[in-house]
Amino acid sequence: MRIDSVEFFYAAMPEVTLEADGSQDALLVRVSGEDGSVGWGECEASPLTSIAAFVTPRSHGVCQPVSASVIGERVSDPKDILRLSQLVARNSMDLLQAAHTWSGVEIALWDLLGRKLEQPVWKLLGYQRNFAKVPYASMLMGDTPQSTLERARDARAKGFRAVKFGWGNYGTADVQDDADHVAAAREGLGPDADLLIDAGQIWGDNVELAIARIPALQKAGATWLEEPFFAHAFKAYAELAKVSGGVGLAGGEGAHTEHMAMNLIDFGSVKFIQVDSARIGGIGPSKIVAEHAVRNDATYVNHTFTSHLALSASMQAFVGLENHRICEYPVEPKSVAWDLSVEHIEVDANGEITAPDAPGLGIQIDEQALLPYLREVEIKIDGQLAYESTVLDTATRVGH
Repeated sequence: MRIDSVEFFYAAMPEVTLEADGSQDALLVRVSGEDGSVGWGECEASPLTSIAAFVTPRSHGVCQPVSASVIGERVSDPKDILRLSQLVARNSMDLLQAAHTWSGVEIALWDLLGRKLEQPVWKLLGYQRNFAKVPYASMLMGDTPQSTLERARDARAKGFRAVKFGWGNYGTADVQDDADHVAAAREGLGPDADLLIDAGQIWGDNVELAIARIPALQKAGATWLEEPFFAHAFKAYAELAKVSGGVGLAGGEGAHTEHMAMNLIDFGSVKFIQVDSARIGGIGPSKIVAEHAVRNDATYVNHTFTSHLALSASMQAFVGLENHRICEYPVEPKSVAWDLSVEHIEVDANGEITAPDAPGLGIQIDEQALLPYLREVEIKIDGQLAYESTVLDTATRVGH
């Protein structure tokens, strides 16, 4: 099957704020084959920049647009997707946005191939069973310890057995204020839920600032401290791991290659490796990291904070790992992230979620619901049109 077209759909809320909420916009990718087969994916990155990386003129032999390695190529089995990944890595070596752009395309190719072969993506990856996961409610820290307490109680009341709090003011104020937030979160969750804390890379590579927060995390029985440092600060991670005790370190969402993620395990001593398939290069590299985690006594965790299309994609790489149970779940997405899909992965009566057992990713795009959020994009070079966004429908778009 030849890849005939790759189309991008830039959707966004009418107003995008400065809050650390990645569900405020989305870049969807639709890949079409010569026989009319269609697959959908999503990029987790700046939409406009990612589009540009697909269509930009080449600068030289290894700084080519992502399109140069995709359009006209043939895909008939998973090995072909790997081959295209290698082409993009070579041909777009010096195009830094290439991995983010390719991630959405790669996910769409898996979806297309799964639908064509009438198999879930996880079966194409070699898994025979689809194990349920324990979702953790992924939410922002409250503005005050009291609001964090209330948010924790609310998440617990909704049946979540694990909750992650992050960003907000955590790490930016004094140590006691951070400790108060952590204690409030534990009080709200009760003693038997997993408490996860996300620092959002706030300390760069300053180990001492992170060490100062460890006692409060230990007292609260936090399962992990996520992203205390930059994604590539392997030495800082390793130094903190020596003194963090029962508080495991988590990281990897910022990795845009499988090697970056595996280095966090090998040289950063993280116990929880979090991979965003919409950033790292797609589902294939995510599976490579999952296999590396199994071999090296680390726990694989998906990362996603956007739509349920992205959630399904992020789950594919580890659904067959019975003992890797914890799973990020975007509990408070903006309406654009929720509305863009027909299906949603719901939390069941046991407080668990399961990846779709349906061809491809098992998630249909709601094209009609997407219309109000779409942004029109044109890219011109020397007055000539290099890119124009695809129109899903002639209906009037509102909100922009």
